[in-house]
Order: sequence, then structure tokens, then C-alpha cells
Amino acid sequence: MPINTATARWEGNLAEGSGWMKTGRGGLQGNYSFKSRFEEGEGTNPEELIGAAHAGCFSMAFANALSQAGFVPTSVDTIARVKLEKTDAGFAITRIELDTTGNVPGVDEGTFQKIAEDAKANCPVSKLVSPGADIVLTATLAS
Repeated sequence: MPINTATARWEGNLAEGSGWMKTGRGGLQGNYSFKSRFEEGEGTNPEELIGAAHAGCFSMAFANALSQAGFVPTSVDTIARVKLEKTDAGFAITRIELDTTGNVPGVDEGTFQKIAEDAKANCPVSKLVSPGADIVLTATLAS
């Protein structure tokens, strides 16, 4: 397995500084700042990138699990909402909400939900962030 990398650069102090982050192969790159992380400023932030990683990892894990169960998905779309908040121990990611919709021919609702929960528990990013963050899944079977 390859070792994946990402780089970041920050210049200046926390409130007025800025920086950039990018993935090793150049697929994603974004500027970030205090405002993009703690307010509504333009740019990205670490939590947004964790959300992208989690949505991507879960979508792949879910599609794989569905396929292994004999239900090849047409598509799996996932949104991850990452909650960063100040706790007594400092800032922490406390919750990630995964909202996924799967277009999966031939699967029934119960099987779909069971496979979704299993994928949530077994996706590598879920394993990384849990038990530190509460991971909540809403899975919708497209009709």
C-alpha cells in the first residue's frame, strides 16, 4: 500500500495569518485562514478536508459492502458534516454526520440499512475518528 501525503503551510499569527493545504498527488488544494475555519470566510479548513475524506471513504466502503452482498450500486452520494467545538479540553471534532443516498437496484430497506451501518463502523476514517467523535448516519435508499 502506498503512503499518502499531504502538506500545509501557515504564515503569520492565528487570527491574521493564512496558509494553504494540498494533497500529495495534487488532487486537492485550498487556502485556509482563521475566518475560513472559525467563521464564514472563504477557503477551506482541516475539518472540511476531514469531512471530504470521511464522505469518500464511507462511500467506497458502502459501495464495496453492497457489491459483496450482491447489490451493485448505481451510485452512492454522501455528505459529511463535521462539528468542531470548544470543549473543556480545548477545540475538538465532536460529531460527524454522514448523510448518504444510495441508488441500489434490488436491495430492500432493511438490508440497505444494515449494510450502511456496517460500512460506517468499518470504513478506515470512521475507525480513526471514533470513539473521539460521535458518528451519526442517515442512509436513504433512492427509489
